[in-house]
Amino acid sequence: MPSFIRLLLTLLLSGTVLGASAQSVAFTKDNFAGNKEGLKAAQRALKDGDEAYLADPPRYGTALTSYLEAHKFNPDNAALNVKIGDCYLNSLTKTQALPYLQKAARLDPTADTRLHYLLARAYHLNGKWAEAIREYQEAKPVAGTKGSDDLAVTSNDLARHIRECKNGEQLMKNPVRAFIDNVGPEINSPYSDYGPVVSADESVILITSRRPADAKAKKDPDGDGYFEDIYQATRKGKAWTPAKNLGSPVNTDGHDATVGLAPDGQRMLVYVENNGGDLNESNLKGNSWSKPLNLGSRINTRFHESSATYSPDGRFLYFVSDKPEGGRGGRDIYKVEIEGRGPAQNLGPQINTPYGEEGVFMMPDGKTMYFSSEGHNSMGGYDIFKAVFEDGKWSEPENLGWPINTPDDDVFFVTSASGRYGYYSSDRPGGLGGKDIYRVTFLGPEKQPLLSQEDQLLASRLQPVKQSVLAPAVEVAVAKVTILKGTITDNNTKQPIEAGIDVIDNVTGQSIATFRSNATSGKYLVSLPSGTNYGIVVRQDGYLFHSENFDLPTTAAYAEVVKDIPLKKLEVGATVVLRNIFFDTGKATLRPESTSELERLQKLMAENPALKLEMDGHTDNVGKPAMNQDLSQRRAQAVVTYLTQHGIGADRLSAVGYGDTKPVVPNTSKAGRQLNRRTEFKVVAK
Repeated sequence: MPSFIRLLLTLLLSGTVLGASAQSVAFTKDNFAGNKEGLKAAQRALKDGDEAYLADPPRYGTALTSYLEAHKFNPDNAALNVKIGDCYLNSLTKTQALPYLQKAARLDPTADTRLHYLLARAYHLNGKWAEAIREYQEAKPVAGTKGSDDLAVTSNDLARHIRECKNGEQLMKNPVRAFIDNVGPEINSPYSDYGPVVSADESVILITSRRPADAKAKKDPDGDGYFEDIYQATRKGKAWTPAKNLGSPVNTDGHDATVGLAPDGQRMLVYVENNGGDLNESNLKGNSWSKPLNLGSRINTRFHESSATYSPDGRFLYFVSDKPEGGRGGRDIYKVEIEGRGPAQNLGPQINTPYGEEGVFMMPDGKTMYFSSEGHNSMGGYDIFKAVFEDGKWSEPENLGWPINTPDDDVFFVTSASGRYGYYSSDRPGGLGGKDIYRVTFLGPEKQPLLSQEDQLLASRLQPVKQSVLAPAVEVAVAKVTILKGTITDNNTKQPIEAGIDVIDNVTGQSIATFRSNATSGKYLVSLPSGTNYGIVVRQDGYLFHSENFDLPTTAAYAEVVKDIPLKKLEVGATVVLRNIFFDTGKATLRPESTSELERLQKLMAENPALKLEMDGHTDNVGKPAMNQDLSQRRAQAVVTYLTQHGIGADRLSAVGYGDTKPVVPNTSKAGRQLNRRTEFKVVAK
């Protein structure tokens, strides 16, 4: 190495080291003799900041405000820069810690025994993997202070963070193909917004926000912004309406946060800060949410229950708790039957790690779960993972990857029913302030170019150039679930009705789930995972029931079906199609899958002793008219025979076969012919 270069490097290095310990400026009269009043104000701010910073637990938000005031007066104090960096590391905007900690290291690398560790965390959170690993390797274990082990940093912690950085390096080399878009100012505010939950069809979104609800809103002395409140917005076309505060009785003077939303948007899980933190449930009554009610001691404990999600049938709850009994360490995910009596079950080591799990979300397909974890192959903090329950066990959790996951906490990820879109909160450049809500669009694997051997461009070149022809479009994997939605109305008045909706497994005859349409709008939404023959029954007092059938094979892809249902009152002349009555082709023998529908019909007649019905059979126009007439008569009679064998008087029933003479739609398509092959009843007396 030439001597002048060696000399230059020596001077630069020695200048850096010598200057580092000499550049930290203390808050003393000697350094600020010309500004005594400013110094006093800065010293008061430092004192106020230290009181909050050294409190148990520390009040980082309050401390940061005071420290930043002192920093305006003197930005060159190493210890102050360390404290500001530490406060940011304990805020919702952790990445802002880095420049302060870098400056502290330049001013005085001995300013704080934790400096290497804090600087490593800041590098880590900014995705600077090599720099973070270097600082972690320089850092020493830190003992807990202020009477708490929470602030301790062990050798195991340092080794774990180094593993996270190496995970981050690998994940960043293979980024996920996805669009990550800010949902915009209708939802996000200049304050932190997070915890999104959406209905299965993405028509409703609820979030937790730190924005002020009104001019009288109170700031949270222990955190960023104001006390948490829940806001709601609805989708109009491709745009969201401005998010509105839900108000009382959901929002209170304390913290109120969204946790989960039923697929139909009619029930909401709310986190309430009491008894260590409890889960509550609110129901949508028309246009208003009810007062959240505690979910009870089988779910809530004296420990911290922080997030939850419904199973699509509404029978089970998956929730997160840090209770030590039955746990594996940190927060764990549990499953419990809501109306059952048994205890909650830990999901086990395939999902839960010795570290924390959080933000559980079950997709409407009933088997795909998203959750966040500090374990598995996280790149730092909580990363979002996906696992699928099949053949009685959970799959290996899959990290959603960079850039969806970041080195900071990525939590509370939810998806639409299709799985094509996801929503979560993140602190990213270009946001509106603090954490914002983002929409993820999964693009699937990249299309690979096909090299055509035939289309070679020779055009005056010594070497042939192969023309790249794009491969066929890559299918994006979506959930295998059908969303059935629509509006239930009175057939005569066309007014909305609040009705019960029963979902039946026609093969087993078991009731899978029960829902209700909205009392004001009459709207309903039911998620139907593929792989079941479903009977859908809509019922309300004073009306005849309405039935639909969805036989969804395991391979059935995602679909949305809009079905408006007019309920008919129990009156003479009313007709109802029995869509869950099944016969083999060309036969009049009732198949076992018909049992649930037949039992409903028997119950209707038992509850209305004066009711008399005519059973009508219909066919399509395939085959000879005489054969169709005979088949339809025998099928109608088969229903009558079943009912008389189950206690209904024969004088209350009649059977008529109409063959192909009364089609409801033209017989010009397979779908049309299927609609025309039907069994229905007509009220002849009541």
